[in-house]
Amino acid sequence: MKRLYIETVGCQMNVLDSEMVVASLRKRGYELERDEASADVLLFNTCSVREQAENKTYSALGRLRSLKKANPDKIIGVMGCMAQKDQQLVFDRAPYVDLVVGPGQLSRIPDLIDQVAAGHGKQMAVSLGRKDAANEEVRRSHETFDPLRDPTMRPTPFQAYLRIQIGCDKFCTYCIVPSTRGPEQGRPPQQIYDEARILADQGCKEITLIGQTVNSYRYKSGESTTRLSDLLVNLSEIDGIKRLKFVTNYPKDMTNDLLAAVRDLPKVSPYLHVPAQSGSNTVLTRMKRGYSVEDYREMMARIYEMVPDAAVTSDFIVGFCGETEADFEATKQLVSDCRFKNSFIFKYSERPGTKGAELLADDIPFDVKHRRNNELLELQNRISEQENQKFLGQRVEVLVEGPSSRAVSRGEVEGDLVQLTGRTPCDRIVVFDGNRRLTGELVQLAIYECAPHTLFGAIVTEHVTPKLLPLGQGA
Repeated sequence: MKRLYIETVGCQMNVLDSEMVVASLRKRGYELERDEASADVLLFNTCSVREQAENKTYSALGRLRSLKKANPDKIIGVMGCMAQKDQQLVFDRAPYVDLVVGPGQLSRIPDLIDQVAAGHGKQMAVSLGRKDAANEEVRRSHETFDPLRDPTMRPTPFQAYLRIQIGCDKFCTYCIVPSTRGPEQGRPPQQIYDEARILADQGCKEITLIGQTVNSYRYKSGESTTRLSDLLVNLSEIDGIKRLKFVTNYPKDMTNDLLAAVRDLPKVSPYLHVPAQSGSNTVLTRMKRGYSVEDYREMMARIYEMVPDAAVTSDFIVGFCGETEADFEATKQLVSDCRFKNSFIFKYSERPGTKGAELLADDIPFDVKHRRNNELLELQNRISEQENQKFLGQRVEVLVEGPSSRAVSRGEVEGDLVQLTGRTPCDRIVVFDGNRRLTGELVQLAIYECAPHTLFGAIVTEHVTPKLLPLGQGA
């Protein structure tokens, strides 16, 4: 038996990539190992969206220097977006690394590991850059991974990610993804459907469709074009699947046919993650986002008109190049007006290889970025708690995910009755006391308390009045 250690940072795409890599290596006889020192192969699935994620990976690699020195036969690999971006630099900064593999070449990892083990030296497999070849050749170099799946690598055994699209063609000036994951291309609808059937057969009840801009999905075959809304209709017909979600959305592609699908298909969750990034047209133009604040507000109005119970979340970058206090105040106003369920807020981090790094000065001091980050976060937290208060006294349906993080951290997971956690159809987190056997089930909860990011509930029990039979009848 060969032992594999894998560490993943970054987005849902990376989580899914790691699942597929593990599945492919299991076919070669590998078993997962939680201890770095005991593993024969150590893989790090990396992210390049923010500098902090890269620093975390290089720090983790630094820990392995002594392990590699003590056992030169250990194989260390770096995969994912940072591998595609840095390429030879990974070997330069960490000479004890044996292989570097970009996200478009992950299916080659088992063979590359064999090459290293056979004594053929360091191995690198990265996709072509957009400036290196014709677009179609670049597309082929960012291949779609075969749908190998490993249920043990999922968030829970009954929840899974399903990629419907790879790459991105939006070229926002702050983002490295178009370079690391290549041109935007949708997977064939039948392939997506077949993979969803596999997931359902494996006991999966909730599928989250993922793509860099998932609602931009289009697949043309002859005269017909399949849209995301069409996929949702087809996937809703699969027995066993109870919920369908999709992330992340691009504002300009939030079409009415998609909103109608969210409204009309019972299995589709009314949860929409649509990053705005800024509330200032000046900043949006510098970011090359392709829409205005007015466009975003019009989209939000259509969402709430067509799907009144929708829960919308967003992303924001504070301290982007040239952002003034007026620009930042405009962002705060957008958050106040849109009343997002929650927002993911980040301080701008210049990424080498992006147009922002090439053309725009990162001129906002760190302390200003930090203050703006905290101000926007405080505003969003107030709104999140106010929106959660609307659920007090209400009943919600929750897909139970297992013991809560508090129960796990305190070691309170023994016995049948534990604190559990689950999510509503609109992706709100609910914690409650219940039997561990409820994990993976849909249950009804009554909400009695709330916090900015959590609802607290109790299981709804139905009282049934027994029917009394006349004397002499019944057992």
